[in-house]
Amino acid sequence: MVWIEFVTPSGDVRRVEASEGESLMQAAVRHQVEGIEAACGGSMSCGTCHAWISEPWSAALPQPEEGERSILDFGVHIRPQSRLTCQIQVSAALDGARIEVPPSQS
Repeated sequence: MVWIEFVTPSGDVRRVEASEGESLMQAAVRHQVEGIEAACGGSMSCGTCHAWISEPWSAALPQPEEGERSILDFGVHIRPQSRLTCQIQVSAALDGARIEVPPSQS
């Protein structure tokens, strides 16, 4: 198991257990993390699983592919470390990662 910390829009820190191979979005939804709406269920068509991936974990991730960048182009609260959590697979390299959820997804 991999431990991930989500910082919710209200400032709470939720430390959740994630399984290797699942997406960060799936782990967040399973643990009912506030602010991760995941309206499209991970099909990368809505952007409601947007979050900010803190360093050093963001630098360790593969760069977002064109489809993810396109969805983020239409998002709000976008920062350089913005990612769609449905596109990030949990691995041991993310153990202890800190993920911030923006104040809103729209």
